[in-house]
Amino acid sequence: MLIDSHCHVDPLHFREGADAVLDRARAAGVDAFVVVGVDADLTAARFAVDLAARRPDVHAAVGVHPHDAAAVDDRMLAEVEALARRPEVVAVGEIGLDYHYMHSPRDAQRRVFEDLVAVARRVRKPIVIHTREAPEDTLAILERSGASDVGGIIHCFSEDRPFAERALALGFDLSFSGIVTFKSARAIQEVAAWAPGDRILVETDSPYLAPVPLRGKRCEPAHVTHTARFVAELRGEPFETLAARTAENTRRRLRLPAPAAAAG
Repeated sequence: MLIDSHCHVDPLHFREGADAVLDRARAAGVDAFVVVGVDADLTAARFAVDLAARRPDVHAAVGVHPHDAAAVDDRMLAEVEALARRPEVVAVGEIGLDYHYMHSPRDAQRRVFEDLVAVARRVRKPIVIHTREAPEDTLAILERSGASDVGGIIHCFSEDRPFAERALALGFDLSFSGIVTFKSARAIQEVAAWAPGDRILVETDSPYLAPVPLRGKRCEPAHVTHTARFVAELRGEPFETLAARTAENTRRRLRLPAPAAAAG
């Protein structure tokens, strides 16, 4: 049993269609998927919700990526909130800060981040956090905005243990992507080996960040098996134990239903 706790499978990334991609993952042993919809006009968010409505093995998360913060207005925030209230949606995200590419100014990113945390609190659903090169601002906003009321997930964890400790204290779990398999990711590997077993998840962030031994190729949900095996080895645990535990953690954090029957 495995769950890919964060993947993007909209047509922009997979022209063969989401069903083909997800069926390949099911054949590889992945039982459920959290499909995240974020883009500048919410097309991907609507796609994620529609996909979850017709596939029992899919759950949706909707939000606005920090790259697109400068384009956000009240109408867009209202639509995100309306989508987030749908029963197929299990989280608000990914949302947060990205100071690496700076596609939107920092003040716009911070404002929209706080606005979307407020959305999550109103709809009473957990938050999926994107943070890149903005650890202090990310934690400060989570701390002052009441994000601990709903908790959530630090998606694609790429920080250090002090960050992890503060995030865990705020009620956020840590989700490890293919980055943890990279040779240069020593600090992330240390956190993956140390973190409490009931607070870790695994993900692909497909189509990005393919794990070793597939680095450089297009990532897809089936590849979460490589990340899970690597994290299990770091922790000295059997793969089956790590897979079952991270699946249960994902279900608990996102309040997912019991394992669904195969999608038809």
